[in-house]
Amino acid sequence: MSTDEFDFALPAVEPSPFKNKEEDRYNEDVDVADFGLAEDFGIMETNIDEDLLPENEAISAINCAVIGVGGGGNKMAKAFLDLGFNRTLLVNTTGKDIPAGVDEEHVVLIPNSDGIGKNVEHGKLVFESNSTIVEDALRTRIGRTDWLFVLAGGGGGTGSSVTALNKMFDRYMTSVQASGRVIYIVSWPTAQENLNPTIARNALALLNDVAQYPHIVIDNERQSKLLRGRVGMLGLFPSANAAFGKLLSQVLKLSTEISPIQSFDSKDLETCLDNPGRMFIGSTVIQQPNTPKLGSMIMHNCLNRSVCPPPVAGKPKTGTLLLIASEEMVADPKISKYLEAAIAYVGGRTETLFSGVYVRKNVPGLIAILCMNGIERGK
Repeated sequence: MSTDEFDFALPAVEPSPFKNKEEDRYNEDVDVADFGLAEDFGIMETNIDEDLLPENEAISAINCAVIGVGGGGNKMAKAFLDLGFNRTLLVNTTGKDIPAGVDEEHVVLIPNSDGIGKNVEHGKLVFESNSTIVEDALRTRIGRTDWLFVLAGGGGGTGSSVTALNKMFDRYMTSVQASGRVIYIVSWPTAQENLNPTIARNALALLNDVAQYPHIVIDNERQSKLLRGRVGMLGLFPSANAAFGKLLSQVLKLSTEISPIQSFDSKDLETCLDNPGRMFIGSTVIQQPNTPKLGSMIMHNCLNRSVCPPPVAGKPKTGTLLLIASEEMVADPKISKYLEAAIAYVGGRTETLFSGVYVRKNVPGLIAILCMNGIERGK
């Protein structure tokens, strides 16, 4: 198109000041000092891996981490730490409640706070305004995990406020592309502790807050009755926490094993843990498994000797029965028949049952671990 087609004069085109400069820039030397990089000011890129806690020594079919919140939660978390769950953090609003013998790398203290004074409303505000501190610790010290066990004691102020961190937990789990979810493990106060209206109110609020999530309730009154007379006051809860940690650890460990009879694998475990609602876990040893009543004995003993409140009605969504037997037991046709009948008996009391039978050289009897998941509220 010529300029004659326009009724005004086109402006003259000035030569570009950058004409023929591209090649000159391409060939020029680069001095990093010209870019004002952070390194020029002594600010180096942080290597997050340097802060990561060591991998868990405890054997588990799932990639998991543990976080204990508040005094009670910290004590439970230490039990898991002692069992080799190295990827464990203890979060608190005061250093006074941190158990002795825990290295600083496992501790996260909320600044400018010296406890909550059993005030859950205040505790939730503190956590909401400081959630990034906990999130930063999860990212830099835990890194990527699929399942996060969050432990808290019901009744106190800090532990009972833990669900104020829910949004942060969800954000963290999404960001690390976790394939699992958060599992709450909370304790219920003893009957004597519940005489204090504030403790009772805080504990109930915590149960209400975790009801929609997969969670385990540890009844401290049941714990006390099971251990009273066998353990002194000083060692009561450390012993109880250790026993519970060992039991859950066995479930995680057994799901890694291949059994020549029947295996409970990682996918079975994940299916059970993924159920919202309450989870029950209990165990027993049957000295004489050569009985047609084996199924009812296992069920009765596990339900009545557990620190978890048993379901009172309805069928849990899933159940798990893990049996650890001797070679002699599984080689005996009669006992094998009773073992199969016991699995069927427990299976009839859950909507879906997963089971595993494992053989050990030396066992004191038939060891049974019973788990029930997806127990509806009030059942």
